[in-house]
Amino acid sequence: MLALTGIVAVVAFLVFLEVPPLLKKRQIRELWVFSLLLIMGTGISIALSLHIVIPNPIDWINYIYSPVGRFIENALRISR
Repeated sequence: MLALTGIVAVVAFLVFLEVPPLLKKRQIRELWVFSLLLIMGTGISIALSLHIVIPNPIDWINYIYSPVGRFIENALRISR
């Protein structure tokens, strides 16, 4: 629970620090990008603090390319 409180406090501080200048300069695109990245980072941080397993993209790449790798390995194997 302490971790969640810390995450929310840091997010609130970042919003307090970054959003007013973006609004003052009317940088709407930058505000959208900032918000999107902040929401994604906050979600991942909360998930990690709750010990939720987050899938690793490298595992997906290995799953997709391992059959291709085995095929190439077998095709290039030199018979003795």
